[in-house]
Amino acid sequence: MPLLVSPSVLNCNLGQLSAEISLVEGVADMIHLDVMDNHFVPNLTFGLPVVASVIEQTSLRADIHLMIDDPDRWAPAYADAGAYSVTFHIEACRDPVSLAQNIRMAGARSAAALKPATDLMSIESLLPHLDMILIMTVEPGFGGQPFMRDMLPKIRQAREISGADMWIEVDGGISAENILECRDAGANVFVAGSSVYRSADPAVEVERLSNLIDSS
Repeated sequence: MPLLVSPSVLNCNLGQLSAEISLVEGVADMIHLDVMDNHFVPNLTFGLPVVASVIEQTSLRADIHLMIDDPDRWAPAYADAGAYSVTFHIEACRDPVSLAQNIRMAGARSAAALKPATDLMSIESLLPHLDMILIMTVEPGFGGQPFMRDMLPKIRQAREISGADMWIEVDGGISAENILECRDAGANVFVAGSSVYRSADPAVEVERLSNLIDSS
């Protein structure tokens, strides 16, 4: 099971997005792109044209997190644009099985995200159609929130019900202070936003997080 760091650009300078992403090329495993529509969550970021442009300009694999209404309609287009992984929120979709299948058919890994209050067992029947589960460790919508330590049992449960091959991603307040707890609970993909892009040197911070999760 790979241990991967996927920096989120949510707290970078979005006016210089390509330059900000280039800071972590060569050290990050993926780049996490949060797509928000100001409906599913009370924040607005960017959409498909920006994501497609980013994918063309970076060597990093694009880890797309859709915090939007109607992902059934929009998510496959992100896979068509070349995304490596496309995550939809289980709370927002109408037909999660068909959506997961459509994402895979378009060439991307399929993932489902759950808000902190969403019961993990709501995706149990979806597991055969997923490549990754994203456990939100903050309320989705804004970066810089503190890590919700009470999500650690949910991470453990996700690993227990999904088996050894499922990727488990954690997103929200991930930093050097808690990344090992998440790894030990069963996570293997770590989204770090504020801790990376609010540091003095994003590349150094990504390397620090990578070294931590690779430690015994």
